Amino acid sequence: MFDGLSRLAFRWPKQVLLITVLLVGGAFVYGLNVLDGLKTGGQIDTSSESAKAAQALEKDFPGGRPNLILLVRSDRSVDDPAVAAEGKRLADRLAKDRDVLASASYWQTKAPALHSNDGKMAIIAARLKGEETEAEHEFDRLAPDYEGRHGPVTVTIGGEAAIRSALTSTIRKDIAKAEGIGTPLVAIVLIMVLRSAPAALLPLLVGLSSTIGTNAALKGLTQFTDVSIFSLNLATGLSLGLAADYGLFIVKRFREERRRGRDVETALRITMNTAGRTVAFSSLTVAVAVSSMLVFPLYFLRSFAYAGVAVVLLASLCAMVALPAALVVLGDRINRVDLTKPFVWAYRRIRPARPRPADYANGWRRWALLVMRFPVQFALAGIGILLFMGYQFLHLNIGLPDDRILPKAAESHVVQQTLRDDFSSVATGDTDVLVPGVGAGQRTAEIKDYAARLSQVSGVVAVDSAVGRAVHGQVSPPTALDTRFAGPSSSYLAVSTDIEAVSSDGQNLVKRIRAVPAPFETQVGGWSADLLDAKTALVDKLPWALGIVAVATLVLMFLLTGSVLIPFKALVMNALSLLATFGVLVWIFQDYHFGGFLAFQQTGWVDVTLLVLLFCVAFGVSMDYEVFLLSRIKEEYARIPDNRTAVAYGIEKTGGIVTAAALITSIVFSAMASAHVTNIKMFGVGLALAMIMDAMLVRTMLVPALMRLAGRANWWAPRPLRALYDKIGLKEEDMGDEPVPATIPAAPPAAGVPPAA
Repeated sequence: MFDGLSRLAFRWPKQVLLITVLLVGGAFVYGLNVLDGLKTGGQIDTSSESAKAAQALEKDFPGGRPNLILLVRSDRSVDDPAVAAEGKRLADRLAKDRDVLASASYWQTKAPALHSNDGKMAIIAARLKGEETEAEHEFDRLAPDYEGRHGPVTVTIGGEAAIRSALTSTIRKDIAKAEGIGTPLVAIVLIMVLRSAPAALLPLLVGLSSTIGTNAALKGLTQFTDVSIFSLNLATGLSLGLAADYGLFIVKRFREERRRGRDVETALRITMNTAGRTVAFSSLTVAVAVSSMLVFPLYFLRSFAYAGVAVVLLASLCAMVALPAALVVLGDRINRVDLTKPFVWAYRRIRPARPRPADYANGWRRWALLVMRFPVQFALAGIGILLFMGYQFLHLNIGLPDDRILPKAAESHVVQQTLRDDFSSVATGDTDVLVPGVGAGQRTAEIKDYAARLSQVSGVVAVDSAVGRAVHGQVSPPTALDTRFAGPSSSYLAVSTDIEAVSSDGQNLVKRIRAVPAPFETQVGGWSADLLDAKTALVDKLPWALGIVAVATLVLMFLLTGSVLIPFKALVMNALSLLATFGVLVWIFQDYHFGGFLAFQQTGWVDVTLLVLLFCVAFGVSMDYEVFLLSRIKEEYARIPDNRTAVAYGIEKTGGIVTAAALITSIVFSAMASAHVTNIKMFGVGLALAMIMDAMLVRTMLVPALMRLAGRANWWAPRPLRALYDKIGLKEEDMGDEPVPATIPAAPPAAGVPPAA
């Protein structure tokens, strides 16, 4: 297949590039408005009890769970005649809007929960029709007419619809900002590594093409399923990072072969059968890791699987088809326009070049030999550092994202924070208890008794129902407004609490509510119930995802190396690296270190869905670098079957490129730290940390140390598995006339320079 790809690129390079340009152009036009079809939710298990309760409320009580909050402020009391008159006018106007299903206000109900503790703020709550995207569009239409000054009052707007609208607009700006920061920095790194402008430009073009293609793919998916808007951040960052890595790997190998005197056709064939084959294998590894998120019932995670697989396939396709054609068209012109010449000239004026001895070894080989002289010490040091960094993960608290992932100044966040700080309980009811099959006027005595018992649960402030309000076991007579809690075929109870919804206490409250015996079927929903059920779904499916990743890693790494031991070492080292990453994230985002520098709000928890996402993506990208390194070590071992020599020369050939690739990826994702949405910031910081630790500790310290300790056992496999590998494993093609290096002596000279190949 790789010979075929090289022949295709060599024989018809201009045709391949023309088709690529046409396809990318079409994808660009089709994917222009991809954001319009993406959604901001997806962290809820749609098959859970809380989701079913929400669906039933939406169907039978469309105004039961407000998604729009007008916070009305005044310098005077909300009961002042002028303030009350303006509040009623605004409430009546909102209720008559064609997109409002139901509304309620303090001036209609006189409910204590709808005014602030100081009596100078009150709430108008409403339900906009439609699901996420439709309600968001309706909010965008309504908001300008209500926010701002109205006579004696000032209105600010919050609620779920406002939060989603703010997220969409903020993410649009964050994506553009991250691209503006990351792309120039990636270009600088590529120029430093590849030196010439054409060589540095090619990986960037591969990244741009895969990003455009992924946008088109995501837009197509929105026609069939829900796709999270957050997946676009992954698509943008991952496509640029992976495409730059793949492009760097192929371009560098092609230039290496040309420097050896091979003609373009031979150099391209060798490049595709080594670097191209490794890119294909690496992309398969990353695709399997990110596709493991498809087992989760949350479309937030499934969206990242869609985006991740699309990015990986398109990046590898561009790198293996379009990039070789560009190399043929450019030929040796790829080495022109050396942008580093002025800096090299200035450096040589300060420090003239010295002739290199025949036995010269670069810094990477010397470092590998140093590590392999003291493998136990380096292995213990590397593992100790990773375990120390991962220790913080032991006190992890998990939650789901709410308005606090927005900037502090965002109006929708300010409103929600005001509700938390200045109101005695959440005015719209933290938890909803649906009673299907029990309509208005049915089983009222049983509902009253059940409401009374719910109101006695620790943490419950009050329970509103069709039979009245229950407080501490006492039920007051119903009012005309309480009829909204009963429908023709079902009823519900609104449980108010002063406990933080997105917290372990909130989850425990849901468990206590569900444990209260009921004489009828009930379904408990709300923010805390959503979090509890989402966590349960993730825990239930996590073993499947871990199993898919582990089995795929073991199988694919065996096909790459023919070894039984190396795949298990790769699995353990990646797990340690991710543990360290999660520990640092807990220390930063949960325990609030560097919060001022990174500009995010402390919540005391980490988004549980984000941890799963980080695991799958970071594991896949880390395996990407593992494949780059081990494939070259395996290539060297095939030329001379000496473990120590193969490791030293493999790291010499790939140490710089793997480090550059990790630096590029970490730059791309570090740019996301400039985002205003905390989840995107956390995702970027987490992936950047994972890449840096992987390059600094795992690939350059633990890999050579552990491979030295294992010796020839690295390459051992039982006879049946060896026969299987010989039949279907990934084996490099004959590299022709490349000289075979001599075995490096066990004790290098005191100067630290080993004999030459």
